[in-house]
Amino acid sequence: MSGTLNKVMLIGHLGDEVKMHYFDGGNCVGRFPLATNETYTNKQTNERVTNTEWHNIVVRNKAAEICEKYLSKGDKVYIEGRLKTRKWQDDKGADRYSTEIQCTDFTFLTTKNESQGGNSPSSNPQQAAQKPATNAVSEPLTEDNDDLPF
Repeated sequence: MSGTLNKVMLIGHLGDEVKMHYFDGGNCVGRFPLATNETYTNKQTNERVTNTEWHNIVVRNKAAEICEKYLSKGDKVYIEGRLKTRKWQDDKGADRYSTEIQCTDFTFLTTKNESQGGNSPSSNPQQAAQKPATNAVSEPLTEDNDDLPF
């Protein structure tokens, strides 16, 4: 195979509010940290150990505006995108590197309103548009299904 693939899929919680930066010409960029957790049991001490990994998420233009409007710290979100490493110089002139996730798609999984008993995300048209479409085919149930094995 001669092709390459740069794809990231994450499910995590926002670590802070979406920070927006607007440019001349109407374009904008939103940035926020996303926390993912790995939990395991230490076999020696039998304790539950949780490791948190932080990811820098970058989302652009209309998608950034939607994230800013509907996401807040603590919300759970599915992010799809690609890795991008940027090189920059600090105040002392030393080269520094930052690895970010350039978001190409996202789905709101929970919001603060939902977790506090508010509206569900599917009642929001922007959020519903971000959810993947599913085509379910259902067969009508009849009373003749008494011999099902379960």
